[in-house]
Amino acid sequence: MAVLTPAAVKQPERPKLLQIMGPGLITGASDDDPSGIATYSQVGAQFGYGLAWTLLFSYPLMAAIQEISARIGRVTGFGIAGNLRRHYPRALSGGIVGLLLIANVINLGADLGAMGAALKLLVAGPALLYVALFGVMSAALEIFTRYARYVSVLKWLCLSLFSYVICAFVVTVPWAEVGWAVVWPPLSLTPAYVMAVVAVLGTTISPYLFFWQAEQEVEDEKERPGARPLIRAPDQAPGEFIRIRLDTYLGMALSNLIAFFIVITTAATLHAHGVTDIQTSGQAAEALRAVAGPFTFAIFAAGIIGTGLLTLPVLAGSAAYATGELFSWHVGLARRPLRAKAFYAVIAAATAIGVGLNFTAIDPVKALYWSAVLNGVVAVPVMIVMMHLSMRRGIMAGFAPPLPLKILSCIATIGDYRPRHGRDLAGIGGHDEQNRHDAGQLLQAIPASRHP
Repeated sequence: MAVLTPAAVKQPERPKLLQIMGPGLITGASDDDPSGIATYSQVGAQFGYGLAWTLLFSYPLMAAIQEISARIGRVTGFGIAGNLRRHYPRALSGGIVGLLLIANVINLGADLGAMGAALKLLVAGPALLYVALFGVMSAALEIFTRYARYVSVLKWLCLSLFSYVICAFVVTVPWAEVGWAVVWPPLSLTPAYVMAVVAVLGTTISPYLFFWQAEQEVEDEKERPGARPLIRAPDQAPGEFIRIRLDTYLGMALSNLIAFFIVITTAATLHAHGVTDIQTSGQAAEALRAVAGPFTFAIFAAGIIGTGLLTLPVLAGSAAYATGELFSWHVGLARRPLRAKAFYAVIAAATAIGVGLNFTAIDPVKALYWSAVLNGVVAVPVMIVMMHLSMRRGIMAGFAPPLPLKILSCIATIGDYRPRHGRDLAGIGGHDEQNRHDAGQLLQAIPASRHP
């Protein structure tokens, strides 16, 4: 009988760099969705460069909690919802998934509305028609595109984030002032400043990201030859944890870097011209047209569409993964539609309801506010459960996260209280909602000679 040497034992294929950049990259990039852009735009418009430091501070916190999400999926072979169903009371898992589903659908509607408004700003036409087209295109690609190709499409969509880097270098930015604000920030204990810090933390750490990244680790494990859940193949753990850490930390770095440039761009333009109240990403783009010129406006608006196309499938997909695992359905974007009909039905239904919300009288800013409230309700218990999961030897087979990761995740859990959107910041800042004006109206009084 032949003796198998360690070298002869089949190991999973060693992925190349572009293959390594998968779940973490897409998760991080999808965090900069149109509603998140509204938050960062409001922070830059209201506080200038004074809150740019928060994107550096939040980076290790979001990276740590996302790494734990990825570890849970890769070690156990189940996503967050699957582990909730298997190890926790039904009422807890059902309540969390139900709130996540509602929050994701509302967020879908708000992001679709922002994308429709952005395209209308660029080419004119009916915004609601664009909303419907974006919804149909996103759902169709997610349901009918082969998994490997679809992931490749999402990776390329990440390039749309660099539109905000371009914006920051097109406008005039006093980089020395930015650097000083980051190194020695003008800290304040005023309610508006404190709430803005909390809003940034809340925007960078969102529940749907936990569910998506854990499930993408499960999907990738199933698709890679030789890969198995680490509880059944512990010898694969060292290389897999290195891959997860590299993917996650680079993905979260991209997310926060883009958010940083959004803050810098709006601070250098809107704040510098006295425009301090931005409620939506489309409003920020329209304001930039008057302040920074048509080129910056076009890049900023195109970025809203690109980031939305990246985020829509993540929101719908994470809702479908969570719902499917809760009810023990066949789940996975690698499955053919007829083999996971209920899973794909949730994706289609969530997207359709999101589209439909834009045809109602619901105020999109209020919708985002309640989505933020629901995310706040969901995030902390999910993070607590994830920490508990990651440290249970019977579940994680001894692959508990290292102490620094535990500490950072605990800090992230404590700090993750929101409101998260521009409306909340503006309200705290002392503006009377009855007297607010659209950003375009505010900018009509700015002389053309002041435009960069």
